[in-house]
Amino acid sequence: MDLPTVTALRRPVDRAGLAGLGPGAAVLAGGTWLFSEPQDHLHTLVDLDGLGWPPVTRTADGVSVAATCTLDELVAAGIPLADECVGALAASFKITSLATVGGNVCLALPAGSMTSLAVALDGVAVLWGPAEDRRVPVVDLVTGVRSTALRPGEVLRSVDLPAAALAQPLAFRRAALSAQGRSGAVVIGRRGTGLVLSVTAATSRPHRIAFPGVPTAEELVTTLDAIPEWYDDPHGSPDWRRHVTGLLAEEIRTGLG
Repeated sequence: MDLPTVTALRRPVDRAGLAGLGPGAAVLAGGTWLFSEPQDHLHTLVDLDGLGWPPVTRTADGVSVAATCTLDELVAAGIPLADECVGALAASFKITSLATVGGNVCLALPAGSMTSLAVALDGVAVLWGPAEDRRVPVVDLVTGVRSTALRPGEVLRSVDLPAAALAQPLAFRRAALSAQGRSGAVVIGRRGTGLVLSVTAATSRPHRIAFPGVPTAEELVTTLDAIPEWYDDPHGSPDWRRHVTGLLAEEIRTGLG
């Protein structure tokens, strides 16, 4: 889609070029959502591609995934859960070759499965700001539907995934009203000394639930019942999302337990 109100395109080659982000300016990465509908409030696009961030960097502490890493690059790097989470988007190859991890997280849609991946693996967002840099767990970065904790002028630089989480056994479960439909519930489990569950797509913001051991079925139900909000849209009613989340979580509890 054309963006007729956009009159300027900036393509910074270093961090200094990111200065001055404000109302009317938008960060451009893959652009798969940005160009999908009218953006009449925008006059400037800031293209991150010129910064040349390596898609995936491995360190002794884990893996750093650049915000500009495409979904295909994430899968090719062999990151745990990447294949499952990219598949959960039910997107064509044209989308996965361009859409980025950072764009999916910052768009903050309930069905954003890069948020699912990051929350499940205890991902931490590295934020570059005009005054200071911050590190914020992704579970706290996405605060609601199309709502994040990003401050004015901040840019998501990367998502850091700790080595300990990457090495633990994982289980992925997803429900949708149709085989190729938008996710209605995504539950991911991780087994260490205890059990960690992430709940996304079914709720307006991501939830991370940690048990010190493997919970009983009753403990699991009680904990899920404490989730305060269940998302409602044409891809699933709140009651249905709550129900299937419980079924998926129980499968993970018994499988990883």
